[in-house]
Amino acid sequence: MRAAVVAVAALFALSACSVTPPPPLVPSTPGMTIVPKEKLNEVVVGVDDVKGSYNPHTLAGQSTVTTALSSLLLPSTFRPNTDGSPRIDLDLLVGAEVTKAEPYTVTYTIRRDASWSDSAPIAAEDFVYLWERMRAEPGVVDPAGYRLIDDIASREGGKVVEVVFGTPYPGWRSLFANLLPAHLLKDAPGGWAAALTDSFPATAGPFAVRTLDQPRGEIILERNDRFWERPTALDRVVLRRASQHDTVEALKTVDDQAALIRADAIALKDIEELARTTSLTTSVVPRPEVVQVLARPAAPQMADVRVRQAVLNALDRDELIAIGSHNGPSAQLKADSQVVPPTKAGYLPTYQPNPTPPGRLLAEAGYTQQNGQWVRDGKQLVLTIAAPAGVEPYVTIASQVQRQLSLSGIAGRVLTTPPNQLFGRDLAGTATTSAEVVDIAVVPRVDTGDSAATLASTFGCRTSSGDGGTPIPANLSGFCDQSVQTSIEDALTGRVLLSDALARIEPVLWQQAVALPLFQVADLLVALPQAQNVTAGAPFAGPLSGAATWRREGR
Repeated sequence: MRAAVVAVAALFALSACSVTPPPPLVPSTPGMTIVPKEKLNEVVVGVDDVKGSYNPHTLAGQSTVTTALSSLLLPSTFRPNTDGSPRIDLDLLVGAEVTKAEPYTVTYTIRRDASWSDSAPIAAEDFVYLWERMRAEPGVVDPAGYRLIDDIASREGGKVVEVVFGTPYPGWRSLFANLLPAHLLKDAPGGWAAALTDSFPATAGPFAVRTLDQPRGEIILERNDRFWERPTALDRVVLRRASQHDTVEALKTVDDQAALIRADAIALKDIEELARTTSLTTSVVPRPEVVQVLARPAAPQMADVRVRQAVLNALDRDELIAIGSHNGPSAQLKADSQVVPPTKAGYLPTYQPNPTPPGRLLAEAGYTQQNGQWVRDGKQLVLTIAAPAGVEPYVTIASQVQRQLSLSGIAGRVLTTPPNQLFGRDLAGTATTSAEVVDIAVVPRVDTGDSAATLASTFGCRTSSGDGGTPIPANLSGFCDQSVQTSIEDALTGRVLLSDALARIEPVLWQQAVALPLFQVADLLVALPQAQNVTAGAPFAGPLSGAATWRREGR
């Protein structure tokens, strides 16, 4: 050890008088550079859920996230303006106009550079695929307009699309929103029922899917470099699932820069408290979705209008609204019309409660009360109340409907089935056993832009193609009333104003006790200053429809 110390001392002494310094004892290493953590040019949006399905054309797929994804990933012929009126989407089309009166023909000219993310062109086959599925599949949203189409022809390699209608249709601009990639879906396993259940096989919007992880509760969208129009300002948009409490906490720490949630009274209070210490903006974002209770004439027990009236009269509507809305923003959007949502132009309240006691109506229908239960022909009145499994507020309201009916001696059981099964089978007239017959359904009524189409899709009859003229139910309730069918068709085809038709039709619908609308679903949008240009968006389009222009502060 001593020898080593002496050797080191001698070495330093030698270096002191040496002209050329000796090599160092330890080879030199370059200095370590600390790289700062990358600041991602992204906006993280807290949401209630990210689960599918994501098909915007099905009732089973209706959700805040489906609206968000379809607005960013799928092409549309028209999109809503700030006033709710339709405007042509020049990202997809060069033009769209009525080119012939007889037969009524609309011609769409698609941009030559418009293509799917796999480079396949957006073309006439995408129009044909959506038309065929919307007129044939059960559980789709507002199919009435598509059923008016007789044929679709194409020219110029599919980039010019001619849609021929059997009758004039003034609401044609509401059609062909959220086109789907026909070349990937038309022969895919599972068919229409499996379309977009958990992924997007191809997209054609300003963003593309980088990650769609339902178990983790996260969807990451990134700038679509294949998009033919102006690129997005952000690199990424992240949708992140959390409880409403955790979402508020994430806003506090700026881990989330925005949130879009179905806020309850507690969350509203938490956001209000956060606003005292944090700069933020809030907006109520109504969805095109009204929660309703259907009393289905298609069910044998509900065929008698007096039974339907008794059932709906036994319900405490205000309590259902309070419980279903959790006293959040939706509580202020009571739906008192059978067709037009409360926040849409043309909404006119027409609700008038029926004062007849439920017991009197059931007695008139031949029921007697025995041991607290209603019985007819020796059979107890037991109603099946259906709701889409796992979808709120529908499941909660269905349970409350069961409880309220029991107070009037009307027995019931709640049936929650997967949404695709409920809308595609149980409510579509394709059920094969008595156990599948649904008497009452708590389901959404969705308006895709043309309220006349909503009227026809919700309450209209449909002519069977099998015998050429037999009126059959064409809606979830199985309702078909020839006394109002002509007025429904006149409104759909523009022969009369929708407002004039509704003045005649709505009193009949209330009297027939087919649907009890409750409230319009609404989300709460919260945005921090770090997320710039975030607004509520055009009516029913949702805030994410404007994400292409969002910016992250300082990035």
